[in-house]
Amino acid sequence: MEPETKHLHLISDSTGETIDAMAKAALARFTDAAPVVHQTVFVRNATDVDTAITNMRAHGGFVLYTLSDPKLRQMLEDAIRTENMPSVSALEPLVDSFAAFFDQTPADRPGMQHRLSNDYFDRIAALDFAIAYDDGAIGERLQQAHVILTGVSRSSKTPTCIYLAYRGIKAANVPLVPGVAPDPAFFDAMARGVPVIGLTASPSRLSQIRSQRLEAIGSTKTADYAELDKIRDEVADARLFFEKHAIPMIDVTRRSIEETAAEVLALLRDRGIAGA
Repeated sequence: MEPETKHLHLISDSTGETIDAMAKAALARFTDAAPVVHQTVFVRNATDVDTAITNMRAHGGFVLYTLSDPKLRQMLEDAIRTENMPSVSALEPLVDSFAAFFDQTPADRPGMQHRLSNDYFDRIAALDFAIAYDDGAIGERLQQAHVILTGVSRSSKTPTCIYLAYRGIKAANVPLVPGVAPDPAFFDAMARGVPVIGLTASPSRLSQIRSQRLEAIGSTKTADYAELDKIRDEVADARLFFEKHAIPMIDVTRRSIEETAAEVLALLRDRGIAGA
C-alpha cells in the first residue's frame, strides 16, 4: 500500500522566501517527509486569497502562511477553520511577542523584510565584487575586500564567497595553484590588514569532487587534477602555506556552504569586521 500523499501550502503576501526557508528547516528534521508543496505568493488582495483557498480545498493538507493585512489574514483563517486544516501563522507569534516587548503596534505592510535599503544595495555590491574577484581575478582593488578566501581547487571558495555576498560581505577568491606563487596583490592586501582565511578539505573528498567536475566537462587532459596522491601533496603544501603566513584554516570536508560561511563570519567578528 502506497503512503498517503501529504500536501503543504505556503501562502505569503511577499516573495515567499521566509516561509519557504522556515518550512525547509523544519522538514529537515523529518527524513521520510516528502510533501507536495504548493506556493502562493504576493497575496495582496481578496482575489489572491480566493486562489489560495481554492488550491487548499482541492488538495487539503497543512497551511503555513504569513499575511500582514488583517482582513486578508482573516479571510484565509476563516477558510482554514471551515476546511478544518492544520495551520501555522509563521510570523504572527513572533510579531505579537515583539509588539509586547517593544510596546509598539506593528505596521501592516507586506514584504517589509524585503524592502530596498542600504543593506540590499550592500549585498548587490558584494555580489558584484565576488564575481569580479572570483578564481584569481585580482589586482590592487583586492585591498577593498572584507575577506580573502584561499585554498586549493574545489575547496568551496566560490560558493562560499557568493553566500557571504548575500550577507553584504565582499569576499575575494584566490586559488592556490601547485607550483605557482600567489599574485603579489594578494600579499599586499594581507599586509594592509585584509583578513585571509584558508579553506581545505580531505584529499579523498577533493578527488571525488574533481573527478565529477572532469566528467561533467568531458575532460581527460588533466587527469592529475583528480589523482589522489597529487591532491595529497597539494593539500599538504596548502597547509604549510597557511601556517607560514599565520592564515586561519577551515576544514570544509563535512561542512555545508552555510556552515563554512558561518565560521568565516565568526572569524571576521573576532577581527571586528563591520557587518559580519
